[in-house]
Amino acid sequence: MSVTDEEKQGMRRRDFLLLSAGSICASILCCKTVSAASEKPGFEFIESTCQKDAKMKKRVLITYASRCGSTGGVAEAMGQVLCGMDVSVDVRLVGNVDDLSPYQAVMVGSAIRMGKWLPEAVGFVKKNQDILNRLPVAYFVVCMTMKENTPENRSKVLAYLDPVHKEAPTIKPAATGLFPGAVDFSKLSFVYKSILKAKGISEGDYRDWAAVKTWVADLAPTLLVTQS
Repeated sequence: MSVTDEEKQGMRRRDFLLLSAGSICASILCCKTVSAASEKPGFEFIESTCQKDAKMKKRVLITYASRCGSTGGVAEAMGQVLCGMDVSVDVRLVGNVDDLSPYQAVMVGSAIRMGKWLPEAVGFVKKNQDILNRLPVAYFVVCMTMKENTPENRSKVLAYLDPVHKEAPTIKPAATGLFPGAVDFSKLSFVYKSILKAKGISEGDYRDWAAVKTWVADLAPTLLVTQS
């Protein structure tokens, strides 16, 4: 059956409308993401400094990337452990770190999106890899996959760091911590909430504070080793 010019024009019009609708949906999703990252509605992004006195010789940076704030809580818990060991600690978002020269060790962490660290965390490591090569470094991941701490999940989450190792292959972290995070559906966009539900991720705070503190305490002797 032949198609008339009028039918062809109608088909082109329909395809244009469908394409436009798809573009609009994509734009809405992007705007949601950018808004959540920049305006931070309802989210708390922790930054803190612990320095008991000016005589504290060791100073550690714990820097992180986050979208919803739960990674900052993990970073803060790590800082409290080190502070209790008479270490000066700065907890900062990666975008707010300009100078690494004051630090004797650095810990870098990130939440996971699309199976990888957030781009600003990867960019931080890549940008600062020369100085990080001269310092004790540790990585940590906050990811809902670690809600179930199985060998399979640990292997899967460790693979999320492959892009980091590719961008900065000379950095050999002293340790890599893998921890579950927290999800509050009321603070998420409809699209992202739907994706998480489709993956079977349930709402709640699954951060294992005991595991976080034990990991840091065990890591401290290596992290704080005196540099020549």
